[in-house]
Amino acid sequence: MQYFVALKIGEKRVKSAQGLLTRYTGQAMPALALKDTKDNTWEPVGEENRYAVVKEIGGYMIVICDKNGIAKSIAQWFTEDKKNKIVAKIASEENMVEYVGKLSLPI
Repeated sequence: MQYFVALKIGEKRVKSAQGLLTRYTGQAMPALALKDTKDNTWEPVGEENRYAVVKEIGGYMIVICDKNGIAKSIAQWFTEDKKNKIVAKIASEENMVEYVGKLSLPI
């Protein structure tokens, strides 16, 4: 796929994930629009949504990613109680499952 075509598709998916996460957290940031491939081909981030949680010193980060763990949107930093409430709402209202593998984050 051509770079700009893949980027436009990926940006649309990121914007959708960011809107979804903002709905539950109040503010979310965009993340990665393209998959990191080893053979220099361009692929947009996946269409499907999963949520993931990352624990850091400052609290918990909530991530919307694709089925391969590529982050599309992130919201940070939450207390454990707030994180639990947000994740429970996302899981029940969006019927979304948790991603438990290795995440690709925009760091």
